Amino acid sequence: MAEVVAKTNVSKESGYLYYLGKDGDVWRTKMARGGKKTGGGPEPVAKAGVSREDNFLYYIDKQGNVARSPMARGRK
Repeated sequence: MAEVVAKTNVSKESGYLYYLGKDGDVWRTKMARGGKKTGGGPEPVAKAGVSREDNFLYYIDKQGNVARSPMARGRK
């Protein structure tokens, strides 16, 4: 199950990819669609200050918060 790590309440716009950067903050970048080039580079959205732990997958959930789930490794 997922657990919320940081409440950022980021409002997501369509056409953008939101992710947790190496610095622990939320970033976004324009998605390439239909052979079109991306517009500009990544831009910071919110300060989260999350420090990552091993064996967890970090992502931005539907509510715009930073969440994490344990990684499934070695299943058969």
